Amino acid sequence: MIKEKQKIIELIDEKLHKLKSASDKIWKYAEVRFDTKKSAGLFIEILNEEGFSVEKEPGGIINSFIASFGHGKPVIGILAEYDALGSMNQVADCEYKKSSSENTPGHGCGHNLLGTGSLGAATALKDYMEIHHLNGTIKLFGCPAEESGYGKAYMAKAGLFSELDAALSWHPADISSGWAEGTLAVLQAYFKFKGISAHAASAPFMGRSALDAAEIMNIGTNYLREHVPDFTRIHYAYIDAGGESANVVPASSKLHYFIRAPKQETVENIYKRLCKIAQGASLITETEVEISVDSACMNYIPNMVLSRLMYDNFKEISPIDFTEKDYEYAKRYHKGLNENQISSLRDRLKAAFKDKPEDWISEMLESPLNPYLPEMADGGLGMMSTDVGDVSWIVPTGQVNIACEPHGTTPHSWQWVANGLSGIAHKGIEYSAKVIAMTGLDILMHPEIIEKALEEHHKNLSGKAYHSLIPNGKLPE
Repeated sequence: MIKEKQKIIELIDEKLHKLKSASDKIWKYAEVRFDTKKSAGLFIEILNEEGFSVEKEPGGIINSFIASFGHGKPVIGILAEYDALGSMNQVADCEYKKSSSENTPGHGCGHNLLGTGSLGAATALKDYMEIHHLNGTIKLFGCPAEESGYGKAYMAKAGLFSELDAALSWHPADISSGWAEGTLAVLQAYFKFKGISAHAASAPFMGRSALDAAEIMNIGTNYLREHVPDFTRIHYAYIDAGGESANVVPASSKLHYFIRAPKQETVENIYKRLCKIAQGASLITETEVEISVDSACMNYIPNMVLSRLMYDNFKEISPIDFTEKDYEYAKRYHKGLNENQISSLRDRLKAAFKDKPEDWISEMLESPLNPYLPEMADGGLGMMSTDVGDVSWIVPTGQVNIACEPHGTTPHSWQWVANGLSGIAHKGIEYSAKVIAMTGLDILMHPEIIEKALEEHHKNLSGKAYHSLIPNGKLPE
């Protein structure tokens, strides 16, 4: 390893205690969507101490920030997230599902780690630039509401990423990888039906059931599922099921729909069709329907120049140095995997480690942690969504996944919440900070990387321009 990168690693090691402490605080805050005041405030406090210039709530995006250091080109953006998931409360370090407070949030996707890892990379790069008088600009973007609210999509719509030459991010995982997959675009909408209440026994004919309308909409949507392109996903939830009294004709009902597809054009087309189904349900039941977009984000377009560069830097510091204590700790979650989870893990191991024999795969199935980095994959499509997608339409964007979660467990699970304060989780902060900072240093020292990344970026877009799926005038909430 070249001495410049060794110095970056040393700078990060010096800050690990502060980074881990910040992550643990954010885990305990467990704030959702745009309501992340304490989490964003902690970042801003640390960034001010570290000598960054911080702009609060740029573009009017609540509880976001941009922390900047340096001047001139290249301009490197690092993405930080810190939002939790609703109803994911879980007792830390507990080996079974146990909530300390029902229906409250929890960090089931590791964003407490994601944000602080990015923070570590930004501060280490800033220190290195000061020591060696390097030109260039580092920008750390504080991004609320990745889960469902899609803060980066609002930030992108406001033009906050337009000055960047490159953007870098990462995500916790149970198996490490260079992020080569695209993701699905998504749009979320509310369908609110308004009816007329009445006594369900003596005068049902006087009522108009909003709940009937919602159920008819779901039936219509089920028939639509046969007539949509491959890889489309349509999810729904009842936000309001009309009350608890079965002998009252429900006067209100509200549905929350997610529409996902590989292309934003498909998402928009399916949304229009769902609106027609809702209007049909309204006509059938003689109710009224109010339709509103909640939020939306674009499909992620990986920039392989940057993702491979991140992967190569990750490889320099692999495998992850989990301790015996880490392995012993992770057993509490791994032992609870069911047959489906074990089967899924086997398939994922075979796909990731194609060069490994069957006995190695079988051995790894028994391991509660996976310290190894498989070979870089070539493309593919992941069946999830992320608002990093909007950033990737504007600027070349690279990411990696880092195994800092128990082997075989999944995002949005109680196991990830329980693991959030552990030494295993903290390894994600350490390794992500080092990978991002090492990659940032490569970009600062070799401007031709940006030229290659930008060439690929234009090729990926094929002449298409960024078009936000969020309606004009829609405010984050």
